[in-house]
Amino acid sequence: MGWAWTGTTTTELQLLGLAFVLCAIIGLERLYHQKAAGLRTHTLVGMASAVFTLISAYGFAGVVGSDVVVDPSRIAAQIVSGIGFLGAGVIFMRRDIVRGLTTAATIWVSAAIGMACAAGMPVIATALTGLHLVTIFGLAPLGRVLPTTDRRQVLAVRYHEGDGVLRTVLATATDMGFNAAIVSTSLTQGPHGDRIVTVNCRFRGKVSLRELVTELTAIPGVVGIQTRPDEIADED
Repeated sequence: MGWAWTGTTTTELQLLGLAFVLCAIIGLERLYHQKAAGLRTHTLVGMASAVFTLISAYGFAGVVGSDVVVDPSRIAAQIVSGIGFLGAGVIFMRRDIVRGLTTAATIWVSAAIGMACAAGMPVIATALTGLHLVTIFGLAPLGRVLPTTDRRQVLAVRYHEGDGVLRTVLATATDMGFNAAIVSTSLTQGPHGDRIVTVNCRFRGKVSLRELVTELTAIPGVVGIQTRPDEIADED
């Protein structure tokens, strides 16, 4: 079968081009936030989803007849399943902290945008792109200013005495925008004769304490971190 410019080719290229532009916008947002899956990943996911949807809609027009029935929804369903595996690949856990969920969700969004474009729903695809940007740039800052239980908690940081671990902990918290106040300290003997310091710190910032815990647990010398109720939490 030779190649031919059909009556739907122009429409197909226009829909693919729209998927490229909208998914590139999603990718730029991820790139702006310095995420591993950025511009190229989201653009490729969106374009591939669009092409698969175009294939399901137009690719089998030449074989459709009285004895052949084509179900376009079958390929679309496989796209959804395949994107699930791709999204799972960017989610990882480090010391009981899950990271990458938002990036995985944006990959789903890119796939949905590509499919919507190819299905001839450019308004929905454009609206979804806009709502994605509103969610990332609007709802995320709003969530950081709303009161949470973080304000009534302190972190009990356990680390090996010496080596300037506490200085590194406080510097890391400051770099993330937290104000730190030491509530109390204690010294215990470790299982191997080493000395373990436990510092109860109150951290105040616009980022979730879970993100801070993730960074602090990666510091060499930190033995463990526990969250405890702050019995004298202020009401600010």
